[in-house]
Amino acid sequence: MNADTTRSQGSHVVVAGGGIAGLAAAHRLAVAGHRVTLLEAGPRLGGKLLAGEIAGAPVDLGAESLLARRPEAVALARAVGLGDRLQAPATTTASVWSRGELVPMPKGHVMGVPGDAHAVEGLLSEEGLRRIGLDGELPPTEIGDDIAIGAYVADRMGHEVVDRLVEPLLGGVYAGDAYRISMRAAVPALFDAAREHPTLTAAVRAVQRAGAAAPADAAGAATGLGGSVFLGVDGGVGTLPGAVADAIRAAGGEILTDAPVTELRRTGPTGWQVVSGDRVLTADAVVLATPAGPAAALLAAHAPAAAAELEAVAYASMALVTLAFRRSDMPALPGSGFLVPPVDGHTIKASTFSSQKWRWVTDGAPDLFVLRTSVGRYGEEDQVHREDADLVAASLKDLAAATGLAARPVATTVTRWLGGLPQYPVGHLARVARVREAVAALPGLRVAGAAYDGVGIPACIASAHRAADEIADEIAGGIADEIIATSKRTDPGAGHSR
Repeated sequence: MNADTTRSQGSHVVVAGGGIAGLAAAHRLAVAGHRVTLLEAGPRLGGKLLAGEIAGAPVDLGAESLLARRPEAVALARAVGLGDRLQAPATTTASVWSRGELVPMPKGHVMGVPGDAHAVEGLLSEEGLRRIGLDGELPPTEIGDDIAIGAYVADRMGHEVVDRLVEPLLGGVYAGDAYRISMRAAVPALFDAAREHPTLTAAVRAVQRAGAAAPADAAGAATGLGGSVFLGVDGGVGTLPGAVADAIRAAGGEILTDAPVTELRRTGPTGWQVVSGDRVLTADAVVLATPAGPAAALLAAHAPAAAAELEAVAYASMALVTLAFRRSDMPALPGSGFLVPPVDGHTIKASTFSSQKWRWVTDGAPDLFVLRTSVGRYGEEDQVHREDADLVAASLKDLAAATGLAARPVATTVTRWLGGLPQYPVGHLARVARVREAVAALPGLRVAGAAYDGVGIPACIASAHRAADEIADEIAGGIADEIIATSKRTDPGAGHSR
């Protein structure tokens, strides 16, 4: 073991936040040989990942899938022993509940933006289809450094494309408003293509060509599970946090719950003290993997510019209504579920037929049929705070109208994620860059989480790995500087050519 490795193992890194980003950062650092303490403010780990059950059936009560075409989440699952439990969906055929009909989800689009009008026939009106064709007759749109995807698409192809397809798709990811969401942040490939092509149609086709040119089995090669865009975990994606936590402890890390971080103190040029209750931990470095608000409070005294930027990050709340039915009472339902355009005025924004989408749900409760609905978008806090019974009743009403479902559930549960999803308005990535620049000026401090590079699980893990790697590099650089300085004190010629 060389001197750098020995000294890095003596370095202490505190990670604030026990969601998947904090866990991923702590895991990255612990397996690299650093001494790690993770502090989670609440009573459990995992953040928006939560495994549970309903009427004895296993189910995810939070995020339910991993984007497989990014490597980070699948790689982490494998690293902590869940590789053999990764599972492709049994079906990915989804629908859009539009104008009272379940319409099969169109193909040939990029996040709802079609490459031609034929791709969305059956979902849009004749006028909506005609309006798409006008894209080729319009002069190029000046996009600049960023633009709202809904506003841009509506200007090029009409509001119906946004309202009937882009909005429900983006709403499923961000619980946000497509007319505010940053195109650069949410659909970067399309943003880049739109800056290079005179029409949106040409930009979509360029993105599609680039995707077709990539190896068709890239996702399958990475996962060993075919070309699935998404993967689940047998037992629930909500089991991933516990597996990561076990791996952290096995690597010598410490994890404390009900331990909110209330203050950061500088202890010299590079060190920190982390205050949590009556504990004061001395750390060589800190990773803040909390939501934007708590991170802003901790940064206020040290990086006020970064704190001000983070305080401006808005969050949306949502609720998941999980319903269990006797399978014998259920009508035939199409595919894996459906999305709901908010323009139609329904309560739910989507429904997932969990027992049809995930084999592990059916295997765990073959006599039950489990599905779930989601409620709440940015600006709809009143919906999320309705009584549980009201949310269940509203969900059943919408399900009946969409699918003809008349059965009564044998069990229900409502899970609320209050302030759970950060919003990515125009300029979000520029804001993140300013935050990171301000924080990087403080040695031994980095930020990570859903507020920065994406709300999906792989994006959160990627931000955690970035923060952990930068911290590790700083520690290694400091150790190298110390070794050189010590060598110069004992040998004045050290570090100089002779």
